[in-house]
Amino acid sequence: MSDSVYKVIELVGTSTESWEKAAAHAVETASKQLKNLRIAEVSELDMQLEDGKIVRYRAKVKVSFRYDH
Repeated sequence: MSDSVYKVIELVGTSTESWEKAAAHAVETASKQLKNLRIAEVSELDMQLEDGKIVRYRAKVKVSFRYDH
C-alpha cells in the first residue's frame, strides 16, 4: 500500500424527517463533486425549532477523501 494524504471537510446536512436522512443528504450531495470519499463521521446533531416544534434536523458530518497531488 502506498502512502496517501486525505483531506477532511465538515458539512451540514438537513432533513425535515430525521438526523439519519440529514447525514445521508450531506454525504450524497458531497459525493457528486468530491471523488474518492472514504469516511463519514457524524460529529454533531441538532434541530431547528419554530414555536417549540422541530422543523428541521441537522447533522454535522466530517468526510474525508483522498487528496491527489
